[in-house]
Amino acid sequence: MYDVASPRADEFICHEEILATLAFADEAAKNPEAIEAILEKAARGKGLSHREASALLACDSPLVVERIFALARDIKDRYYGNRIVLFAPLYLSNYCVNGCVYCPYHATNKTIPRKKLSQAEIAEEVRALQDMGHKRLAIELGEHPVENPIEYVLESLETIYSVKHANGQIRRANVNIAATTEENYRKLKEAEIGTYILFQETYHRESYEQLHPTGPKHDYAWHTEAHDRAMRAGIDDVGLGVLFGLERYRYEFAGLLMHAEHLEAAFGVGPHTISVPRIRPAEGVDPADFADAVDDATFERIVACIRIAVPYTGMIVSTRESKACRERLLELGVSQISGGSRTSVGGYAEPEPADEDSSQFEVSDGRTLDEVMGWLIDLGYLPSFCTACYRAGRQGDRFMEVCKSEQISAFCHPNALMTLEEYLLDYASEPVRQAGEALIARELESPLVKGAKTQAALLENLSAIRQGTRDLRF
Repeated sequence: MYDVASPRADEFICHEEILATLAFADEAAKNPEAIEAILEKAARGKGLSHREASALLACDSPLVVERIFALARDIKDRYYGNRIVLFAPLYLSNYCVNGCVYCPYHATNKTIPRKKLSQAEIAEEVRALQDMGHKRLAIELGEHPVENPIEYVLESLETIYSVKHANGQIRRANVNIAATTEENYRKLKEAEIGTYILFQETYHRESYEQLHPTGPKHDYAWHTEAHDRAMRAGIDDVGLGVLFGLERYRYEFAGLLMHAEHLEAAFGVGPHTISVPRIRPAEGVDPADFADAVDDATFERIVACIRIAVPYTGMIVSTRESKACRERLLELGVSQISGGSRTSVGGYAEPEPADEDSSQFEVSDGRTLDEVMGWLIDLGYLPSFCTACYRAGRQGDRFMEVCKSEQISAFCHPNALMTLEEYLLDYASEPVRQAGEALIARELESPLVKGAKTQAALLENLSAIRQGTRDLRF
């Protein structure tokens, strides 16, 4: 039944293959020679199969785990350097017809306030996000054919891109909406979205159907094959993710990597991003009710093994996780994080009253974007608001070609420095501005920009930014 290139969900995410993978991993984890061979392959930085990566995840030897962590750090540095991309979610509506038991937006929840932003309210939210310094958004909303039709999404995207407030501008809007038709994905492509993101939630079909008892999302195949429809419609970049805690983490891990392998086999392009959310407390949702919760130590191993297995992908962790957890995950493979986030419908322009809480989940890292920026700089990371690849046409197979050859830093590093300079001048507090300028001075001596041509052009662009020019890019 297993066919990595098949268009059928039950063939490219084959239950029997996942069970065979878990059995293989259990045996390999007890075989030091087998683990050593996989580690040696991983060190080449070209990725691992779902079976090989599952074997590493199954191995609980402290020495092996430390080697996995060291490899993850090295591979992340080779592909992404010290850059960390920043974004914020923007929730447009929490109307939903689905019955997802882990989400407070489910249709039978009669206590959560239902909200939907008007276009004027969206513009206000975007201005507030721009005033924070954000350039990249992730658009979120529930599935509701009447309240949230595709026309509403398209109109909202037009509004988001049209708002140019002070020096602010949203340069990339990624979209996380329910599985839809190929025709609607073409419309999203024409609206110039960035990445289309859809979380699988769980790859275990029986669990999936129990967790989604009603609504269009109950259809496992329709949901799981959505990325294929999006890519057939011309969307170059898609993002995967599971909600860890709904099912056994090793099952989910194998399914996630099989999905990545499927996209490579069927379209020649793997996932642009992989997200790793864990279930969080929310209105009417208690994580203790789910037996497969993932502890921090296991979570770190999952992230490190994904980074080793899929070295080219951007890895995302949101404010679901605490400052301490996010700091650890940044070392082990994460390359994109949210900052200053609100998970309610609105809340950026005006704080949401406590008795009107419409949030999808509790935020564990509630710091402002400026606090997150200062933290990243103090840790030695280069915060980036860069969207150049998307707007320069380096998407899909073009992006992967450059990324897999470990050459993407030639573009990303100088672009990150320019977007950081914009932030420091337009939005940063004085301590963050001073720390950021010192970081830029150090990074100008980096081998990634030290070459005479690159460095001269970057210095010229930084000078122009300081004189008021914006949105320069390589």
